[in-house]
Amino acid sequence: MNYLAHALLAAPGEDEMLGSLVADFHPRGAIDPALPRGVRNGLVLHRAVDVYTDAHPEVRAARALFEPPFRRYAGILLDIWFDHLLARDFEAHSPVDLRTFSREVQTLLREREAELPPRMAAFARYMRRNGLPEAYREGATIERVLQGVAGRVSRANPIADALPELMAREQPLQAYFERFFPQLAGFARSERARLDATGRA
Repeated sequence: MNYLAHALLAAPGEDEMLGSLVADFHPRGAIDPALPRGVRNGLVLHRAVDVYTDAHPEVRAARALFEPPFRRYAGILLDIWFDHLLARDFEAHSPVDLRTFSREVQTLLREREAELPPRMAAFARYMRRNGLPEAYREGATIERVLQGVAGRVSRANPIADALPELMAREQPLQAYFERFFPQLAGFARSERARLDATGRA
């Protein structure tokens, strides 16, 4: 899953949201025990969500919709497209509207910028300039995101040209998402409760 989903699944705790948002920029392996407990829990939650997502049968079926050369990058494409689908119907999955939630995410990242890894701090500024994550509901934004991701992949890849492939599969991908995301949200609630109950990440 991508930034909007990870933030929503970690909400409403600000520390947990921060940890989940910075997880992709955090070193792999052991988590620094000096970090606040909530931030550590957010990092653990992010990793657990990624593992759950990758193994889920609905996601695996969705990946299988793509033909080469896109199939190799189907996980990346689905992370981005599922955020788009979540943004388009956000109020079905959240007690607050997308614009309010997006501003909460931006405010959190701005107020705690000193705690962000440098690359995440730069990305947080990019998010504010481009109205993210609210703008993930717009197809033009998804196209720009795909182009940006393509440029960060070390080898030549077709990601920048993937929007027509995603749009051609819009209906089945929507169906996979609608079956998958409520299950993911339930898993995330259980994982947050487990982390709160154990008192440690």
